[in-house]
Amino acid sequence: MSAFTQQVKGNWNELKGKFKQQYADLTDDDLLYEDGKEDELLGKLQKKLGKTREEVESEVASWSR
Repeated sequence: MSAFTQQVKGNWNELKGKFKQQYADLTDDDLLYEDGKEDELLGKLQKKLGKTREEVESEVASWSR
């Protein structure tokens, strides 16, 4: 299990709120989390934010500290 998956499973509601604060253009559909589909969520975030996988994972990690 990746660090991103662990962070998402552990506190998705908190992370979702931080994404919404940081990126106002993200919709609820963009931030829809389904158990077992963390890679799909990460891909959506990458595409919508124009960031690499590593950048998105790093941002999530910084919020989870």
